[in-house]
Amino acid sequence: MAGVVVSGAQVSYISQDCEEIPEFLGRKYGRVAKRLDLSFNLLRVFLSHHGAPSWATVGDYPCGAAQKSPRSLEGLKTFSYLEELILDNNLLGNDLRLPRLPHLHTLTLNKNQISELESLLDHLAEVVPSLQYLSLLGNVACPNELVCKEKDEDDYQRYFVLHKLTNLKFLDTRKVTRREREEALVRGAFMKVVKPKDAKTSSDAASASPEMHYTPLPSGSRDLTNHRGILGKCRYIYYGKHSEGNRFIRDDQL
Repeated sequence: MAGVVVSGAQVSYISQDCEEIPEFLGRKYGRVAKRLDLSFNLLRVFLSHHGAPSWATVGDYPCGAAQKSPRSLEGLKTFSYLEELILDNNLLGNDLRLPRLPHLHTLTLNKNQISELESLLDHLAEVVPSLQYLSLLGNVACPNELVCKEKDEDDYQRYFVLHKLTNLKFLDTRKVTRREREEALVRGAFMKVVKPKDAKTSSDAASASPEMHYTPLPSGSRDLTNHRGILGKCRYIYYGKHSEGNRFIRDDQL
């Protein structure tokens, strides 16, 4: 087949602009391939109306939605002995879903569109239990100075990844050290990023409850467009023997 490069148990289907894995790949190489390279394609996962991956048959979705949406990674189900999977430079995002691949130990997802780690890591822990090598370089969820000048490696939650995927030996370009494993056990669970829901801006909060903001001015002068003078009574009265202003003037200076 055009575009397919086969070398023993290694199958490459690179730069073919495919939006889903062709059926002939699984049919011809699914039982023999141990390494599959699908880099530089247009693979992505579209969700159905019910939030499930659009894998499937027409009867599962209304109005033939399954025919219109690419099934993307569904074809991996036929690669039952796969050990290495290369999905670099595609359009895969946070909704990435893989079939169960019990023998997969290497997965690279470099330069995709992954911006959130937790759901992806939970999914990988379930479907690829033998995973030991993972690379996420070039994704928003894995920032570095080469991709984004405003972020560096300190923004990358490496310990969080190691906490979720405890069998990893290599993460991105670095070997996982024993110290990192220990830190992941201690700190990993606390590195989850929680985004507030329906957060109001400060201007919204101010307009909703202006009386909650302290001001030392009398109530009549809180309106900035109102420039009238305000009269008030002074609560402090001095009752000493000398007046407040003249108590430092000596008698011979009068």
